[in-house]
Amino acid sequence: MATAAKAAPVKVKEFTYAWEGKDRNGKIVKGEMRASGEAVLKTHLRRQGVNVLRVKQQRMRGGKRITDEDLTMFTRQLATMLKSGVPLLLAFDIVAKGHSNPSVTKLLLDIKSDIESGSSLTQAFRKHPKHFDTLYCNLIQAGEQAGILDTLLARLALYKEKMLSVKKKIKSAMFYPTAVIVAAFVITAVIMIFVIPAFKSLFSSFGADLPGPTLLVMAISDFFVSYWWAIFGGIFGGFWAFMKAWRRSEAMQIAIDRFVLKLPVLGEIMRNSVIARWSRTLATMFAAGVPLVESLESVGGAAGNYVYRLATRRIQQEVSTGTSLTISMQNANVFPNMVMQMVSIGEESGSLDAMLGKVADYYEEEVDNAVEALSSLMEPIIMVVLGTLIGGLVVAMYLPIFKMGEAVG
Repeated sequence: MATAAKAAPVKVKEFTYAWEGKDRNGKIVKGEMRASGEAVLKTHLRRQGVNVLRVKQQRMRGGKRITDEDLTMFTRQLATMLKSGVPLLLAFDIVAKGHSNPSVTKLLLDIKSDIESGSSLTQAFRKHPKHFDTLYCNLIQAGEQAGILDTLLARLALYKEKMLSVKKKIKSAMFYPTAVIVAAFVITAVIMIFVIPAFKSLFSSFGADLPGPTLLVMAISDFFVSYWWAIFGGIFGGFWAFMKAWRRSEAMQIAIDRFVLKLPVLGEIMRNSVIARWSRTLATMFAAGVPLVESLESVGGAAGNYVYRLATRRIQQEVSTGTSLTISMQNANVFPNMVMQMVSIGEESGSLDAMLGKVADYYEEEVDNAVEALSSLMEPIIMVVLGTLIGGLVVAMYLPIFKMGEAVG
């Protein structure tokens, strides 16, 4: 006998309403609530003993993109409120209404609505994988199961703050030279397209042979003037095509990540930052009571590098068959000797999370020192390169004037 297929649950669209009414004592009360309609809202409030006087649907403004900084701040605020004894739903309400980004407000109110309808905090977070990854949800689940949600949220907030700090340092190390290179290209293009042609029309009236550097610069200027659209189009088109291919091709991501790790100076900074994230993530997961094999599943993705993600998969497979973490990391052949020694000590002494935390601290400090050293090194190098480039163009264009001055003298 054929059985009817179970109908998929229909997602009811909800709206945010601001309401005002009187409680059982006749006192005026106000608030906001999410509901599928005004009738549902009024029914819910009447059950709570509120006589509804006014209801107005709130219009959510278009907000900015939700960033890591937003989620880190939310995690810290939620942890602080729960530590202070504020009820979970009230904490969500306070954080949501106090946030300046409407997108975050809507996200938090959606989560609050799911919790009010009976979902656990973990289930509510898992409905938003774009913002709350597996690692985040696993730690929340461990906190709920152990009854230490406030402690786990505080640890999670500290973890996200540390990761955010490392990311910002890496971005700052790469932003300065990139910005200078872009500015140098734009300035050079402006000189080639607008300034050099003015000198060319001036030199045409000299009726004398021009120096070689001047002729070279004028030839490059002619090329820029004739094909500026192809140059700029090729650069922006090539960058767009590269980013598109990089997002879609796993093989290309692996190749780029391997190449970055082999770069002089910058490669060492990237490797140290990856090891710091890897160690910090595993330490946080393991300290929260998440089993090692399950922790490694989240660690690879949090490392931010495909070389270490693939290595973590191999480590996870070996650990799941009974191999120690130290031996598995040695077989992966991507970790320095110091890291493996610290992990070995942690396994033998039963303090793996503490040892991994010290490894993360060490490599985060290494990243700090390397970024400062790189910034100090890059400034004079960039100044020399820019001075040579711009100064060379200026000298090349003034050479005929100097020669003419010598001839007149």
